[in-house]
Amino acid sequence: MDFWDHLDELRSCLLKALAAVVLCAVAAFCCKELLFAIVMAPSRSDFVTYRLFTRLTGVSSEFHIDLFNPELAQQFLVHMRVALWMGLLVVSPYVLYLLFHFVAPGLYAHERRYAVSAVGSGYLMFLMGVALNYFIIFPLTFRFLGTYQVSPDVPNRIALTSYVGMLLMLCLVMGVMFELPVLSWLLAKVGVLKADFMTRYRKHAIVVIVILAAVITPTGDAITMSVVALPIYLLYEVSVLVVKRVSAKKSV
Repeated sequence: MDFWDHLDELRSCLLKALAAVVLCAVAAFCCKELLFAIVMAPSRSDFVTYRLFTRLTGVSSEFHIDLFNPELAQQFLVHMRVALWMGLLVVSPYVLYLLFHFVAPGLYAHERRYAVSAVGSGYLMFLMGVALNYFIIFPLTFRFLGTYQVSPDVPNRIALTSYVGMLLMLCLVMGVMFELPVLSWLLAKVGVLKADFMTRYRKHAIVVIVILAAVITPTGDAITMSVVALPIYLLYEVSVLVVKRVSAKKSV
């Protein structure tokens, strides 16, 4: 195919992806009760994370935090925003398939194998990051900050936009951060990244991770920053092991 044929193929691919995202977003929008049962679950004390914490420690995790809506159209806009994010998450495997189908003819056989491994493992790692945030990082952060008071005279009432915005932002951030081992594997495969380099500059990496956690944390407090920084550091150590394994296979 010539340039214009490739461009037409790309347009077709993007239109199919856009149509799939819109359809899934509309379906999620129509399932409002189920959608927000998932989104609002961490705000209730009977959430699985809090019940597990109570079972392990014997300390009651009962709490109640009021959410409120300060603006007239905000609940409808939040509904649309959450439905769009859910649509993107659900349809992303199909979008990745379309993109791979577009670029695959230009790849060699071994490059296609690497691409399939990278895309598949990258998507799974992204889901793991979202799950870690949904079940651990966000509930613990919300529970601590939502119940923290400087005085009994100052009750906490959390805006719906603040709650949803923090949940979605942390899901996206942790999903992207979980791509670090996959990115390290790709860089090691092409010989750009070495395990010796990563171990030599581990202390520098820790400083960068702390700064990054401080920047990407929506609330900016030390507790949330620490909860975000720890998984990123563990991912760095996993990346070191991945790069070492790739280097060992190359030397065989």
